[in-house]
Amino acid sequence: MAIVKWNSAIDYVKGALTKPKKQDGHSHGDYLIGTHREAPTQNPNCTRAYVKPADAYVRTTAPSADEQAARQRFAVVSAQVAARKKNVATMSSDQAAFLAQKDQPGGKKTFVSYLWMVVGDAYDEQHNG
Repeated sequence: MAIVKWNSAIDYVKGALTKPKKQDGHSHGDYLIGTHREAPTQNPNCTRAYVKPADAYVRTTAPSADEQAARQRFAVVSAQVAARKKNVATMSSDQAAFLAQKDQPGGKKTFVSYLWMVVGDAYDEQHNG
């Protein structure tokens, strides 16, 4: 970790400044990551830089059964939401149901998040009993 002082033209940098280049099956170089703390603080040192090795983000374990199930659920629900958004037969009833719940406590504020809730709940009910 390092405290970074940029020149006057740059206020701060957030994210990867450099990434390793993959070539011929292996990586060249490391990650250089800049961060900027936005939370209120008394400390004036809010910009930092980190260097991480090229394999820092390589997964070392196999996905668990729960993670595989979550990936499967995401894939199925995502495809169904995309299809349902374009389905003319159910569009008006979906939009009416969305508008009816939108201003309720705990209601979904966007149409897509509402469809994710509806389709996700149906998927969970079908697969989890």
